[in-house]
Amino acid sequence: MSAPRSTPATSDSNAPQHLPFDPDALRARYRAERDRRIRPEGSGQYQRPVGRFAYYDEDPYAEPLPAREPLHDRVDAVVIGGGFGGLLAGARLRQAGVDSIRVIEKGGDFGGTWYWNRYPGIHCDIESHIYLPLLEEVGYVPKWKYAPGEEIRQHAKAIARTFGLYRDACFQTQVTELRWDDSEFEWLVSTDRDDRIRARYVVTASGTLSQAKLPGIPGIETFEGHTFHTSRWDYTYTGGSADGNLHKLADKRVALIGTGATAIQCVPHLGADAQQLLVFQRTPSSVDVRGNRPTDPDWAASLTPGWQQRRRDNFLSLVTGGPADQDLVDDGWTSSARLHQKLIPTGNHRDLPPEERERAEEFADFRKMTEIRARVDAVVDDPEVAELLKPWYRYMCKRPTFSDSYLQTFNRPNVTLIDTADSHGVEEITRNAVVVGGTAYEVDCIIFSTGFEVGRSGITSGRLPVHGREGITLTEAWQNGPRTLHGFYSHGFPNLFQLGPLQNASAVNYVHVLDEQAVHVAEVVAEARKRGARYVEPTAEAENAWVARIHENAVDVYTFHAECTPGYYNNEGMPRQRGESFADGPVAFHSLLREWRANGGVREVLVDAGKERA
Repeated sequence: MSAPRSTPATSDSNAPQHLPFDPDALRARYRAERDRRIRPEGSGQYQRPVGRFAYYDEDPYAEPLPAREPLHDRVDAVVIGGGFGGLLAGARLRQAGVDSIRVIEKGGDFGGTWYWNRYPGIHCDIESHIYLPLLEEVGYVPKWKYAPGEEIRQHAKAIARTFGLYRDACFQTQVTELRWDDSEFEWLVSTDRDDRIRARYVVTASGTLSQAKLPGIPGIETFEGHTFHTSRWDYTYTGGSADGNLHKLADKRVALIGTGATAIQCVPHLGADAQQLLVFQRTPSSVDVRGNRPTDPDWAASLTPGWQQRRRDNFLSLVTGGPADQDLVDDGWTSSARLHQKLIPTGNHRDLPPEERERAEEFADFRKMTEIRARVDAVVDDPEVAELLKPWYRYMCKRPTFSDSYLQTFNRPNVTLIDTADSHGVEEITRNAVVVGGTAYEVDCIIFSTGFEVGRSGITSGRLPVHGREGITLTEAWQNGPRTLHGFYSHGFPNLFQLGPLQNASAVNYVHVLDEQAVHVAEVVAEARKRGARYVEPTAEAENAWVARIHENAVDVYTFHAECTPGYYNNEGMPRQRGESFADGPVAFHSLLREWRANGGVREVLVDAGKERA
């Protein structure tokens, strides 16, 4: 498979001789490594857990489903999803004066990804003081710079308690349909527990990394040993906890398939406790220094009101290439800020001619990745293993990872790295083995660290049918592509708000973005209630103008992603031709929303008792 080059095809033979890399050689190596891994079926190489794997989608943490009568009541707002997006929507709506808020969540409690993912070693890779939301409102300062999963999950529950979101919550429940009632100006929300709930407003916050996926490996269903997905870690089988001590693996041969961000965290524990650990890798992750440490109590005691917002804004400005007087977070994300714009475009550095900007970004990228590869050599004892662990691609082709123990694990005698690039992944699974390059590796257990479906919530995928005015479905309305105003609401679907990255702006600290979105939704709802509006809905003209602005100003990220090794950032080597993000980046987008609200823009989406929207 060929693709456009992300840089001019001219030679850099006249590049400065002091460079610690050869640009032409790196471009050629990156292209070759990509071509080794490209598969023609793209994302089709994965499957949803069905059949014998259907239990991967079950909840191992909740008590048996409690019996209850179906709900046939009315609330002010339904929030779909109990992760940080749903929690923030509920909290900000509560602050806006909304009384009855029902959060509907598939899991047995709040937490979202931190409820489902409890694998050993799980930590946040964004600094906890800016990642965990509503810290000042809850009155909490995280104990670690990068918090472990259980601390994050407990904070999610604390948010729910602080804002009274447990009161009307429905857990172990999935929304099956949304249908707008034109006569009552409200939504009818149906669930898999026969609920028929009426709500004035609906906010969808079900996330875009919620559905686990499995590789479609021939023979996967014939394996007779034990299997599980990292998002449903089986401690009954492994023993131990998220802190490690997987003592039941002492006599087990364990295969781990996948080496993304989750594997970086759980491999050290598997390597420490399994009799034998076989790590099956298609593409290595870039692994930089983590440097986790406890929060300094003196620093925590010195914090003044507004500290978290200042710290989040400082981080966001830095990682999007903007100005800042100092680097408050000072970590691997802020030190590589210039490189992030290949994934999250911004308006920064547009003063430079395009070719000069691209060349500067590419050379900065080459320097960073050369450092990453040098670290592998410095840490891993076996040169052949070290070579296999080196990432040969641009920095933002894959999510950067950070660890002070992952690479070191491959120095253990019981840990074996098996590279699958030449066979484009694992070839086959038999009743007792994983097959790569014609060699069968017998194992007792297979752990799938193969990630999630990306960018497809129930709403956008159509798995959750949404019927707007006159019964038109969202799928029908979006048959030629998504259509929103600011990414939140769509013409024909009154009082329906969507949280997520679509047609707005994203950032590496995604929870910060979700909070900005939740604040916006809450302020729009507050204004609607204040003015007695019948419903909130953008005009078709406003929607058309926003979609046109998104498309006209879209930055070309296709060229860059087409050169990347396959992964979820580039749709497994088949990048989308057109982006749906606000081209000037999150800082500018958040400013746009604030100005829009301050200048009366909210009135443009309100339909009052005296007007009907065409």
